[in-house]
Order: sequence, then structure tokens, then C-alpha cells
Amino acid sequence: MDTIGMDHGGGGLKARGLVEGFLRYFPSPYLRPLDDGAVLPLGEGSIAFTTDTHVVAPLFFPGGDIGRLAVCGTVNDLAVMGARPLFLSCALVLEEGLEEKVLERVLSSISRTAEEAGVEVVTGDTKVVERGTGFGMFVNTAGVGTVLRELGLGKVSPRDRILVSGPVGEHGMAVLAVREGLEFEGELRSDCAPVNGLVEALLKACPSVKFLRDPTRGGLAGTLWEVARGTSLGVKVWEERVPVREPVRGLCELLGIDPFYSANEGKVVAVVAGEEAEVALSALRAHPLGEKAEVVGEVVEEHPGQVMLETKVGGRRLLELPVGDPLPRIC
Repeated sequence: MDTIGMDHGGGGLKARGLVEGFLRYFPSPYLRPLDDGAVLPLGEGSIAFTTDTHVVAPLFFPGGDIGRLAVCGTVNDLAVMGARPLFLSCALVLEEGLEEKVLERVLSSISRTAEEAGVEVVTGDTKVVERGTGFGMFVNTAGVGTVLRELGLGKVSPRDRILVSGPVGEHGMAVLAVREGLEFEGELRSDCAPVNGLVEALLKACPSVKFLRDPTRGGLAGTLWEVARGTSLGVKVWEERVPVREPVRGLCELLGIDPFYSANEGKVVAVVAGEEAEVALSALRAHPLGEKAEVVGEVVEEHPGQVMLETKVGGRRLLELPVGDPLPRIC
């Protein structure tokens, strides 16, 4: 019997079999790129449209909660499509018996985060399911925004540089630590934040931005593999340049998890022309969410379709494709 397993496809269709099923039953050319959202024609311009369902346990974690996560997830998906997020929907699936104060806390968080991101929640829905079936609450958000610049993997070429806007792996490790009751020296907090302001600053400063992604499930490694497979070019990444905070590194070492694969909810990966890498880096570092940005890799003609890691000790090894979901219910 065929079953649904986890994979790291594009456009939010993360389950093995779902990608093929969506494309078989929904043959829209706007869906086929399997991007973080669809770019749709509207009048003389374009809009970006995206949707996401958020499942996180626990509902509240250091640095955020399911409400903040939902708004940031949708805003960020629009932003990395080169769009300015404008309007969101919000649909709640509530487990029977959920405490009213929990619901109020989540709704308040959604409101504050939407205001922070400069978007409005303009429509919504609620449903109730039986006790024990919903981890307390699921949140679905959809969003639309005006496209500022069309981006895509088709624009990527050899010698482009790859940047990350800050330390990786923080969201996944923060949620895992509180879920498992782990106490660890140093502060572990999710990086959950709306990145649309950061993205607009980058686009304004750097005309050669070609591709953007928010590295959520699958982490930085998943995004690097998306670039390699989507372009049939190689990706070279310098391990020593990838920023990782010590509390994240320490917990990853303790649990045997590579921080490159841990989810982020407030970071951007950018591919820009090599000659504008320093311009892009300066633009990112000038924004509060990009102060720790680094150039971490390069697009190359060698080893097409693969991601090669140049290690701190001078060796080289294949950075493996993320398989499965080692940290479920984190976003």
C-alpha cells in the first residue's frame, strides 16, 4: 500500500506523493514551478499569492508562538517571491476544550505580528475538532502581495554568490528544546520574524538579486539543494562562513543534528551576481535582521545538481539531500 511520507519538495508540498498528485489534478502553469507562492498576472502588473498551514508543538516557545509563526511564515513566503505582502487570511482549527485564554493569546500575537509586518488580516474562518485530534490548534494563513521584482532559479548562473542573512538553525532547536524539556547552557530562542523589510532593503540596494528563499523545513541545506537541483549547476558552500550561534551548535552536537538542516523562521538565503556580493552583504547587515549576514557559498559548474561542503579543516564532502523530517511539528 502506498503511504504518505515526508519529503522536501517545493512550494510547501512536503509530502512524498503530494507533489505528483497536485500536478496531476491541478495542472496550472502557475503551480508547476512549485515555488513558495504563485506569481499571477493582474492588470499591467503581477501579484504573489501563497498559503500555509502551521502545526507546531508546543503552541508557545521561546521567541514566538503558533500565531507569530503563521503570520511570519506567510509574509516571508511572499517576500522571497519578490513581493510586498499586503493582506492575509487567517483560519483556525481548534481542538475541543482549548482554553479561551490560549486562543486570546494566539489572536493577540497574530495581531501584533501583522502590525509589525505592515499587513492586514482581512478574512478568516474557524472550525472545531474533537478533543485529542488537533494538538490544540492549527492555523492556516494565506496572503497576497504586489510583485516588486520577478525572481527565480532560471536567472541563476555560475559564479553567483550565496548569502544567508544570519545564524542558522535557531527556530528548530528552540522548539525542540522546549518540547523535550531540555535545559542547555545559553539562550535558545526562535528567530521567528517577518523579513519583508529586510528583503525590500536588499532588492533596493542590489539590482542583481536573482533568487530568494526563507530556509524553513530542511534548513539551509534544503535551500542549497533546491538551488543545485533547480539549476542543474553545482553549489559550493564554505562551512567556516556559515554563522551558527554557540547554543544552537552545542545542542545540535549533543543530539547529533546538523544545524544546516534545522529550520529557520526569520532568515533569508539570497543568490546574487558575484560582482554585487559585497553590495548585497552591506545591505543585509544594515538592517537589524541581517546584522550577522555572511557570504556562504557560490554557484559553480562543477558537480552539477549537488551541494559540496568545503569543511573547516580543508576537506570536501557532499552535503547530503535532506530526507524525511527529523524535527516534526515545528512550523
